[in-house]
Amino acid sequence: MRLLHTRTLELSEFLENATPAYAILSHTWEKEEVSFKDMQGPNAKKKAGYAKIQKCCEQAARDGYEYVWIDTCCIDKSSSAELSEAINSMYVWYKNAKTCYAYLADLDTKGWFGWLSEAPESFKKSRWFTRGWTLQELIAPARLEFFDKYWSPFGTKADRHSVLSEITGIDELTLIGGRELREVSIAKRMSWASKRVTTRVEDIAYCLIGIFGVNLPLLYGEGERAFIRLQEEIMRSSDDQSLFAWGFTDQESKKKPEPQRSTLRGFLARSPAAFEKSGNVVPYRNWDVSMPYSMTNQGLRLELPVVQHEGFK
Repeated sequence: MRLLHTRTLELSEFLENATPAYAILSHTWEKEEVSFKDMQGPNAKKKAGYAKIQKCCEQAARDGYEYVWIDTCCIDKSSSAELSEAINSMYVWYKNAKTCYAYLADLDTKGWFGWLSEAPESFKKSRWFTRGWTLQELIAPARLEFFDKYWSPFGTKADRHSVLSEITGIDELTLIGGRELREVSIAKRMSWASKRVTTRVEDIAYCLIGIFGVNLPLLYGEGERAFIRLQEEIMRSSDDQSLFAWGFTDQESKKKPEPQRSTLRGFLARSPAAFEKSGNVVPYRNWDVSMPYSMTNQGLRLELPVVQHEGFK
């Protein structure tokens, strides 16, 4: 793991079992972010993103941390092996951080006075809540502190769990660490990502690797196939059948109100958007009738009990 020294702004590498205490940054990428390569030369300070790195380091130093992790400059993205390792480890890195700074570049809290259960519209509508990668960055850290565009603090995740639940659809118990992710149904976890977006199609799958506790090789260029692979990997480690409890989104239903050949789907969804209405789904667990399922060369093979529901024939 590569960390940035909060006072010298120099990068150092550490083995997993020798990593010092560190803070970590959660943010949305803007123009002129500083890369790992930039940090090796004189051009880093010329980029607009350097100010964010400086402010983050200053805050971490004030809080007593010698090191901080920032995705833009702590990953050598020219190395596909390093990028793959970083993305597969990212949830754990955020979970192990002593504190996480969530920097909302479009939030201005000047003049705001309100209860902790309240927040200005600019907070609720922040781009930070719409991005795929920031989902795990919200859930994983035990402590997360929000900052506005001026790096003014705006409370912690624990302080604002009520309004955060309202914005994200994530239950308060999970937000504050009172419920393990594995206790939440797959469908519900997918629903948290249903309205989030990523710049690259594949990243909507890769950003969920940690949420589902799996590992996945990165294959940029595969498009929607990445999300299919994610679901296949989930099936290998879980018997939670809520993975199949998805449907058409509201937009799809409006476009194609009547079943057509082009609307035929397999058992696996094309994206988390298909789980938009699955937030209240819980898994059916009956070990007496539970049967393993798997992907074969002819598709998904599974056995499920058929239940007659009163009112349906």
